[in-house]
Amino acid sequence: MWRWVREIGSRALGGLRPEEPARRAERPHNLFEAAAAYVSACAEDDQERIDEAAGWVSPEALSFGVNELACRAVVALARERDESPGTVARALLGLPAA
Repeated sequence: MWRWVREIGSRALGGLRPEEPARRAERPHNLFEAAAAYVSACAEDDQERIDEAAGWVSPEALSFGVNELACRAVVALARERDESPGTVARALLGLPAA
């Protein structure tokens, strides 16, 4: 009888245990991972990586991620240079100072 109880208990607990890494499905990429991979591939002019990263998320999500990455990069660079984000953004794009 106890063997039967142990078998039922181990079956029930088996469903609650984490799966082994080899059997676990690959974790999907999030939009920030996709944006980082996409932008770095664009900077390196690597079309194969650009296409791969673009396929990880929807075009809308990728656009949002790239926009967020650009904002964070401009803010970080502005702090580093002790300049305004507007000045840094214009300089990065080769535009004259406003």
